[in-house]
Amino acid sequence: MTILGVRVHALTWEAFEAQAADFVRSGQAHQVVTINPEFIMAAQHDPAFARVLAAADLALADGWGLLWAARRFGKPLPTRITGSDGVPRLAALAAREGWRVFLLGAGPGIAEQAANVLCARHPALQIVGCFGGSPRPDEEEAIVARITAARPHVLFVAYGAPNQDLWIARTQPRLQIPLAMGVGGSLDFIAGVRRRAPAWLQRLHLEWLFRLAQEPRRWRRQLALPRFVWAVLRA
Repeated sequence: MTILGVRVHALTWEAFEAQAADFVRSGQAHQVVTINPEFIMAAQHDPAFARVLAAADLALADGWGLLWAARRFGKPLPTRITGSDGVPRLAALAAREGWRVFLLGAGPGIAEQAANVLCARHPALQIVGCFGGSPRPDEEEAIVARITAARPHVLFVAYGAPNQDLWIARTQPRLQIPLAMGVGGSLDFIAGVRRRAPAWLQRLHLEWLFRLAQEPRRWRRQLALPRFVWAVLRA
């Protein structure tokens, strides 16, 4: 279905994992994006970002606002598929299937910390590279070379939106990673450098408020939420 012109796939967790496995088995390049209301509102005035979201092989509903909007439009989504939950689940799947994983982005040392946590949970997990770097064009060739040498099946990119998604779209023709996914702050949560909202706040759909309390500088980004609600009501 589409929400304000942005395509979102209606998937359960089981269907998502099955699709991920199909991507890896195919050996072809695929991009996965995790859509939330901020993405949708950004796409309204950023044509390059909108094109990347439209071209993605899989667009996950990451955000309660999307489930609410889908119900308003009479096409309910089965569940919320978040990057923060998706990374650990895909790591577990990768450990079972023998996939190689590369972690890119986040702050200094955070990818390495996240790798240690994931490998402690799943001793069979093969993390073949961790690197911070940045999405700046002057670093791109060196990062592409580093990832290509590691030959991962799965690439998690934590540069934040839209940079991570634009970076993947720009480099995938050279990388040819079977599953490349932008994961935002997921590595921070796994590494323990940032707390995720408690489950009871998530159930109340107030995860955004918890993040705002932790990171007050996000207030400008959070203005996208009321704009999203108003746009859905108007639509």
